[in-house]
Amino acid sequence: MTDRAPTDQTYPRVTAVIATRDRPGLLERAVQAVLDQDYPGEIECVVVYDHCDIRPLDVRLPEHGRTLSYVNNTHRQGLPGGRNTGADVATGELIAFCDDDDLWLPARLSRQVELLRRRPDAAAASCGIRLQGPGIAKERRLDRDEVVLDDFLADRVMEVHSSTMLVRRSTWDAIGPVDEEIPGGYGEDYEWLLRVAAHGPVVIAPEVLVVVDWHGGSFFFGRWAVIVEASRYLLAKHPELARSRTGLARIHGQIAFALASGHRRGEALRELVRVVRLNPTEKRVLVTLPVALGLVSGERVLSLAQRRGRGV
Repeated sequence: MTDRAPTDQTYPRVTAVIATRDRPGLLERAVQAVLDQDYPGEIECVVVYDHCDIRPLDVRLPEHGRTLSYVNNTHRQGLPGGRNTGADVATGELIAFCDDDDLWLPARLSRQVELLRRRPDAAAASCGIRLQGPGIAKERRLDRDEVVLDDFLADRVMEVHSSTMLVRRSTWDAIGPVDEEIPGGYGEDYEWLLRVAAHGPVVIAPEVLVVVDWHGGSFFFGRWAVIVEASRYLLAKHPELARSRTGLARIHGQIAFALASGHRRGEALRELVRVVRLNPTEKRVLVTLPVALGLVSGERVLSLAQRRGRGV
C-alpha cells in the first residue's frame, strides 16, 4: 500500500488520474490543464498507460505544488483497470478522474474542494460540463445543489460525468474500486456512481468546469450484444434499481434498443412490452419500434442522437 503523506486540512492534496492509450496530443492538453489548476493545494497527476509503452510528455510542470508520474496499468486492460491502478498509487485525500481527451477549466478543483469543505457529509462533488466537438457546443448544468441515490435510480443524470467527479479517498475505500467485471466495461461509470451515491450525496457546482470532447461516436457504437449483457449485469448487481419504475423502464428501454439494433427483434419486442408496463411514456419505445420493424438502423438513430449531444 502506498504511504499517504499528511496534507493541509484547508487545501487537501488531490490526485488526478488520467488513464490513456497512445493519444499523446490530446493527453498533453489534458495533463497541462490539470497542472495549471488555480487550486492552492498540492496536485498529484498520475498518468496510467493501458498496457502500452510509457511515453513521457512535453508539458510544463509548475515549480511548486505539482507532481507528475507515469505508471502502467496493473489491472485488467481497459478504462476501469486504468482508473483502479491510478487510485492504487494515489497519495491524495481526494481523487479525480480525467479522460485523456477532456479539459479541466482552471477553477475546477478550487470550486469543488470548497463545496466538499462545506459539506462533510458529501461523498463526492461534481460540476457542469460543456460538450464540444464538430458541430456541437452544448452545456449541461444541474439546477440543484446535490444528487442523491434516488436521483440516480430514476435517471442517469448525464450532467454528472465521470470526468467531473472529485471523490473523497474515504468514499473510495468504503465503496471499492471501479468494477472491472462489467461486460466490455460498458456503463462502468454509472455503476460506480450508484455506489458513490449510496455512500453519501454528490454535491454540485452549477458552473461549467470541465470541457468534454464530443466527437459524435462511441467506443460502444454497434457493440449491441455487449450493451445488452452489461445492462443485465447492472440490473443483477443493483437490485435497488427496481425501486424506481421510471429508472427501470429506462434501462430495459436501452436493452430493447440494443436488441433491436442487433437484429434480435423478437427479444426486442418482448422487452418493449416490459418497458411499457413499467412506464408507458418511456421515450425509448418510440425510437426502438422503427428499429425493431426494420424501418431504420440502430446506428442511424444513435448517430442522430449523438449529433445533439445525447445517447439512447
